[in-house]
Amino acid sequence: MAVLVVVGIAPAPCLFLLWAIYLSLATVCREFLGFQWDYLLLEVGWLSIFLAPFQLLLRSSGAAPPSRIVLWLLRWLLFRLMFESGCVKLLSNDVSWRSLTALNFHYETQPLPTWIGWYAHQLPAWVHKSSTVIMFGIELVIPFLIFTPRRPRQFASMVLIAFQIVIFLTGNYCFFNLLTITLCLLLFDDVALRKLIPARWRLDSPVMTPGSKRLYWPRQVTVPLLCVTVAISMIQLSGIFKMRVPWPRTLVEVYEWIAPFRSLNTYGLFAVMTDNRPEIILEGSADGQTWLPYEFKYKPGDVKRRPAFVAPHQPRLDWQMWFAALGRYEQNPWLLNFCARLLEGSPEVLALLERNPFPHAPPRYMRAVVYDYHFTNFATRRKTGAWWRREYQGPYMPVMSLRGAESH
Repeated sequence: MAVLVVVGIAPAPCLFLLWAIYLSLATVCREFLGFQWDYLLLEVGWLSIFLAPFQLLLRSSGAAPPSRIVLWLLRWLLFRLMFESGCVKLLSNDVSWRSLTALNFHYETQPLPTWIGWYAHQLPAWVHKSSTVIMFGIELVIPFLIFTPRRPRQFASMVLIAFQIVIFLTGNYCFFNLLTITLCLLLFDDVALRKLIPARWRLDSPVMTPGSKRLYWPRQVTVPLLCVTVAISMIQLSGIFKMRVPWPRTLVEVYEWIAPFRSLNTYGLFAVMTDNRPEIILEGSADGQTWLPYEFKYKPGDVKRRPAFVAPHQPRLDWQMWFAALGRYEQNPWLLNFCARLLEGSPEVLALLERNPFPHAPPRYMRAVVYDYHFTNFATRRKTGAWWRREYQGPYMPVMSLRGAESH
């Protein structure tokens, strides 16, 4: 269906089906598809349905301008995404943002840093503070340029794109950066974008030809969409700023009704920073005495393995291990199920891992321990080749075994 959208076959129906399928996956997969970029994809996908021409076959000759209302709503989404991300940091109780020290440890404590993130971590403290100030300027000031005339609007787009590239280089955040950059492209007009396209690929006539016609959603659809989206957005913004507003009961009921569709959301990554990095290491044993670790494909484990680039793919299991380490195993029943599958030797589950220390038969016992991980410095890496250093913190989960095996 995505290919059909690209080639211009039934774009609106295909976009609707794509949105509905991803919504069903996000609903069923719960923890594993409940990230902010999953919700952002659903919201962008929902609005894109109304941006697309409402006809079955598009031709390359001529193009009618899309709905200004829906285009504005997509720009409004970009504004909310960036502005709310800055607000939640500024309004949180995390002193590291207000003291401008958050980046002192962000690069090493984020879920999946890249090797460039290792180098960024080595920068002096004054660079981290300056970067934090610039970040607040980008997230709290630049978004207002989205609604300005052509030149400042395009300047805002270039700044936001550069910001996303820096995030992409230092950390793996799935398709979040690519999707945000796509929204930024909507701040350019056709005249600016045509300059980026090779001359042989440009259409001879960028305007409608006399015999061409494209059908778009009527205002009877787009205007109510605009009203509902803006009204719900105001409720969400008032919540971020902790404002008590007596919203009409009908509007609140509409908000409650559309919430499960995950297509009108609040945003804001890293409102509260983690200043340390606990890592769960899963270990198996055949006799309860000798324990061998399982190695994941992407999350830190072996201290000598270089942090890798993996975006736009997101290893959901590796990400969830990062969140599980911040809490207790009782709060993560999926982790117990995961360990049970390792005890069973499930091929599908073992395929998610980099190395299985029990290739011939599954272990009899499983346990989880916690280490505190930190980036090394230049001197240590030159001497040992290690990108990480770690310290043992203690057990995370008691020894477990399948029913029928010896219990501890």
